[in-house]
Amino acid sequence: MKLAVVGATGMVGEVMLKVLAERSFPVTELLLVASERSVGKVLHFQEHSYTVIGLKEALDAKPDIAIFSAGGDTSLEWAPKFAEVGTTVIDNSSAWRMDPKIKLVVPEINAHVLSKDDKIIANPNCSTIQLVMVLAPLHKSYAMKRVIVSTYQSVSGTGVKAVQQMENEMVGAKTEMAYPYPIHRNALPHCDVFLENGYTKEEMKLAKEPQKILDDNSFAITATAVRIPTAGGHSESVNVTFENEFTLEAVRQLLRDTPGVVVQDNPDTNTYPMPLYAHDKDEVFVGRIRRDESESNALNMWIVADNLRKGAATNAVQIAEYLIQNTLV
Repeated sequence: MKLAVVGATGMVGEVMLKVLAERSFPVTELLLVASERSVGKVLHFQEHSYTVIGLKEALDAKPDIAIFSAGGDTSLEWAPKFAEVGTTVIDNSSAWRMDPKIKLVVPEINAHVLSKDDKIIANPNCSTIQLVMVLAPLHKSYAMKRVIVSTYQSVSGTGVKAVQQMENEMVGAKTEMAYPYPIHRNALPHCDVFLENGYTKEEMKLAKEPQKILDDNSFAITATAVRIPTAGGHSESVNVTFENEFTLEAVRQLLRDTPGVVVQDNPDTNTYPMPLYAHDKDEVFVGRIRRDESESNALNMWIVADNLRKGAATNAVQIAEYLIQNTLV
């Protein structure tokens, strides 16, 4: 199994290597790939040292699988080139997610749609992944009509420059600005760029990607995405209206029985999900499960996950594992 990690020196790339090692991914040859400015750097993986190579060298090596975490422009240019030489590309950018010819996959939900013909596979947006992990079983049982989601997203979702901005502001140091305003002691209702309709790209990803993953546009989603000064982990306040009746205990049990989801929901002991507890974990955590008393058949929830793991690296590695286990590469 010849595996390329494209964007190996970035925040997600670093977590990708950690996840690959933890899960004992069956690598026989590992190619660590990055932009020209990082070529020649030495990275370590499972007690071995690897020299970072460029995209052309990686392409010539014809890896079996290439996991891309290098930005949309890089993916648009290079993913088709890798696909042409027979490599299966798992792309973590937004470049291919809404392409009707490209599968958008969360393995626990829809890995069964994959085939050997899928040479470019899209990894969903980090906030989408944790949202659909909880919504999918509920939709199957109760039929969603409408979802309202407000996100509280970590600066790590923007990248290392944003993390450095927050850390510098915390100690009063001058800093390069990743955001148009300070993030320390602040909240920015501004994730990604604004579109003509007044929503940000992040908000529209949340509105559109779940319908594609679930292969169902019978429900509607509207979103507000907010950046907050946490170092890691995204949180979401979610309100769902269903077609069918439900009981809270049935909802909790359904979610307890869902692989990859952990229910933390006991107000008596102040038990609820928080980024602090989700850090470095692969599960999606859900709590504050309660009936919306202002609307029939409506439910409120609080969902938290590590955005660099299940929201990015782990989901991509899980896709690769599925491809290998089902001899699709």
